[in-house]
Amino acid sequence: MTEPTPDRIETIDLLAQQWQAVTALVADLDEDGWRTPTALPGWTVFDVVAHMIGTESWLLGEKPPPRDTADNEIDVRELPHVRNETAVMNEIWVDRLRPLTGARLLEMFGAITDRRLAMLGKMGDAVWKTPTPSPVGQVGYGRFMRVRLFDCWMHELDIADALGRTVDEGGPRGEEAFAEFAESLPRVVVKRGKAPDGSRIALDLTGPLARTLSIEVDGRAAYADTFDDPTVSVRLDSRLLVRLGGGRTTADEHSGDITITGDEEVGLRVVRNLAFTL
Repeated sequence: MTEPTPDRIETIDLLAQQWQAVTALVADLDEDGWRTPTALPGWTVFDVVAHMIGTESWLLGEKPPPRDTADNEIDVRELPHVRNETAVMNEIWVDRLRPLTGARLLEMFGAITDRRLAMLGKMGDAVWKTPTPSPVGQVGYGRFMRVRLFDCWMHELDIADALGRTVDEGGPRGEEAFAEFAESLPRVVVKRGKAPDGSRIALDLTGPLARTLSIEVDGRAAYADTFDDPTVSVRLDSRLLVRLGGGRTTADEHSGDITITGDEEVGLRVVRNLAFTL
């Protein structure tokens, strides 16, 4: 069965809103603020925005700027958090943009995202549905753009957390980004959390994206509409779930914020092994 492709107009509009939200979040930063460390290994707020510029530039067919020969060359493959070629390219973009000021980087971010929106606006439905490689496999280009929305939404949260600021994690952007995030949870619960066959896991979420996610393991994990007798129920804030899934924190650091009812061993194993995007 071919999965439906997200609506083109709606997704482009949400991407535009997402990039505007990032711009507003960093617009008042001085240089010290730009260089604030984030939860991402080795990356500051500046680096997170540089990474987003790099990805959108790549989608426009552009290459990283040349290295300044006056700077010491860094072999990004030796960085401990770089594990694949995508991460290598990410680090090259970030490294090449680091000599810029925050103000100049923000100008670039605005220019690149404007060009991306123009490109997407000219895209017809046929191209939008065309299968293309993405971080989640070969999917329609529109699904890839929902992945981009999720990625940029996560990075908005990274920046806000680093700066000690609060942003709206619900609403249409949050709902659509979370829908992409939630696609991976059943697989993660089984492969990383080792949920046993026959188990039923209820993730009871509070907070801005409150809902219950019911995952049933029957040979493979999949969402169920509901079930009356879960093997384990895990109650936590949606904001915490997203950060656990993103590898930005650990369940043990938030043990007081997670309530497990039922099979505690399974519940603990699941929440301690949710990270899949870092």
